[in-house]
Amino acid sequence: MATFGNKRGGVVAAAAALVAGATASEARVTKITIIKTTSPQFSGQTFGPNGSIGTYDELRYTFSGEIDPHDRRNAVITDILLAPTNMRGKVEYTATFTLLKPHDMGRASGVLVYGVSNRGGRALGTGMIGVTADKPAGDGFPYNTGHVYVASGWQGDLVFDPSSAAETIQVPVAKNPDGSSVTSSTFARFVTVPGNINTQSLPGRGRTPASRDTTKATLISIARETNTGVRTGVMTIASSDWAFADCRTVAFPGTPDATRICLKNGFNPSLIYELVYTAKDPLVLGVGMAATRDIFSFLRHATLDDFGTANPIAGKIQWGIGYGISQSGRYLKTFILDGFNEDEEGRIVFDGAQPIIAGSMGQFNVRFAQPGNIANIFEAGAEGPIWWGEYDDRVRGRGVTGLLQRCTKTNTCPKVIDEFGGPEMWYTRGGVGIAGTAGTRGHKDIKLPKNVRRYYHAGTAHGGGGGGFDRVQPAGTTLMLASNPNPETETRRALIVARDEWVTKGRKPPRSRYPSLNNGTLVDSTAAAMGWPDIPGAPTPDNVINFVMDYDWGPQFRYNDQAGVETNVVPQIKQVIPTPGSKLDRDGNEIGGVRSVLLQAPLGTYTAWNPVASGPLKGNEGNLAAGYIPFAMTKAARLASGDPRRSVEERYGSQEGYNCLVSAIAKNEVRKRFLLQEDADRLIAQAAASPVLPSDPSNRTARRLCEKLDRDDDHHDHDGDDDDNDD
Repeated sequence: MATFGNKRGGVVAAAAALVAGATASEARVTKITIIKTTSPQFSGQTFGPNGSIGTYDELRYTFSGEIDPHDRRNAVITDILLAPTNMRGKVEYTATFTLLKPHDMGRASGVLVYGVSNRGGRALGTGMIGVTADKPAGDGFPYNTGHVYVASGWQGDLVFDPSSAAETIQVPVAKNPDGSSVTSSTFARFVTVPGNINTQSLPGRGRTPASRDTTKATLISIARETNTGVRTGVMTIASSDWAFADCRTVAFPGTPDATRICLKNGFNPSLIYELVYTAKDPLVLGVGMAATRDIFSFLRHATLDDFGTANPIAGKIQWGIGYGISQSGRYLKTFILDGFNEDEEGRIVFDGAQPIIAGSMGQFNVRFAQPGNIANIFEAGAEGPIWWGEYDDRVRGRGVTGLLQRCTKTNTCPKVIDEFGGPEMWYTRGGVGIAGTAGTRGHKDIKLPKNVRRYYHAGTAHGGGGGGFDRVQPAGTTLMLASNPNPETETRRALIVARDEWVTKGRKPPRSRYPSLNNGTLVDSTAAAMGWPDIPGAPTPDNVINFVMDYDWGPQFRYNDQAGVETNVVPQIKQVIPTPGSKLDRDGNEIGGVRSVLLQAPLGTYTAWNPVASGPLKGNEGNLAAGYIPFAMTKAARLASGDPRRSVEERYGSQEGYNCLVSAIAKNEVRKRFLLQEDADRLIAQAAASPVLPSDPSNRTARRLCEKLDRDDDHHDHDGDDDDNDD
């Protein structure tokens, strides 16, 4: 600690230096360097009511930081004690970040929003509709608020390249104390490889084979793999028939290459291939989460970096919010689980957090992980808690766990808006996050904490479909059903507004809405339990869902942290965990959750699942897929096909009946705060312009429907909500 003199000038100067130094180093970001400024951004488009926010600027930076490997907040990082340190005993990293901010920060809202980068892509604002050449930011939804947006690099297996548009980071490589390479087993899977291909790249950086000797590795092919991990037609490929090599231009055994494998006779697209090998020099991937924490804390609190460069938004931020979509949402949940919402000064990082379409977790803090993967079968992703409230995981013997355990102890938990849809139940196992590992045998949901709201987008694809009011949709190619158009965007925009009001004004969002054991809308994922109708020619949901597996990853894996070292690869499946789905109405549409305007005025069945049509994964849930089965247009067509679902004509009568229904639903959703008025107006106009049925104002069915809706605008309000966490 510095010792200061007694003279007033010396004391003041020394104190000023101390304050500047503390401010610069509190978040452990030591240096920021500007790369590029674009002013104005979005072709000069102005934002806010009557342009009151003005234009936005984009600022592109690199930042360098250092973390203390012995700080309790960093101890959770896998291999952190094997990372090289500088002269101060700190672990260093360098990454990129990008800011979008009002040009005039005097007009900014005081909210800093962190959009978690998805595989290097930027996420600076969300929910835009109607992007056009003359309006590059669409209707300006994210920017009309005056919020500041930031994204940064965190995924260490991407190539660090500040000159690209991607957000990337350079993390350290773990080494043994004597400087030798750290090694352990890992594996790679190659599924649906195109025909006439003889070379495949190994996934990601930081998974280099310790040896190119194929006798020290194992390559197998698999003819069929079920959703419970049962394999048939397994063949071991002779070590002489493949190589760590590139055969794209040179015949087998090709050009030696530690980043690829070459198969002598080429890959068969009807088989799965699985390679198990010893890798070396793992990247310390968990440093990426520390870097996210540190740059956000720096921007929120610091004035200068250690070299005197000014924080471009210093003193302008009052609240912090983090959101992530898909992979990024799973990262955000892992970030909270592993305690990174507390910075190294003990302060909260994000006051609000919104993981969007996230499902379970992922591989963000695991040795030799593939962070870009989606937690497919035989991949880590649901080993620890995927539930917010505390729950005794007796089925797996993991004890009482929960995503908020660490932040609860340090009083750094954010207000959480957790929103997800169909594939996050059927592919990334979201039902276990509601019910726990006992499934429906538990009879009651895991209680949501007061600071969490959960919203399930009933019957949607991953991120939602394109919307519109069209009965006919494109047929499936690799999947059994047509693509699902049911949208999420409009609901998400309303939830973003509710999120901001909760964080900045304390106004509670709408009550949680999701399939629930408490009211019977969360059930076993079988046709019988769900109430699936017998639709001619359609697959059923039986044996489709991507179950949670209880894997044995070995003694060095820290299950409740979703972190550590996988020593058992490929892992043994100890048991299959019950993974529930949503109860259905008589049309096969989901009841529980937030139902879009389209789902409440349906033109068909909008499934949360869509099975693979052929190949080694036939019948399993498609990768983040959802499906659609249209209603018959007329009663005669329905009866001719034997379809039990009422036709479009029987439901609505004429276009006027359909328009009345859409208008009433939209009005109701605005009142419930699940739809913004401007989006309601747009949907009503869109439905009226869609040729769902012929126009016939005198149609009896349509007239009766419109009259009924005039009397009761609370029709069709299927809830499936759980308000346990409301005061």
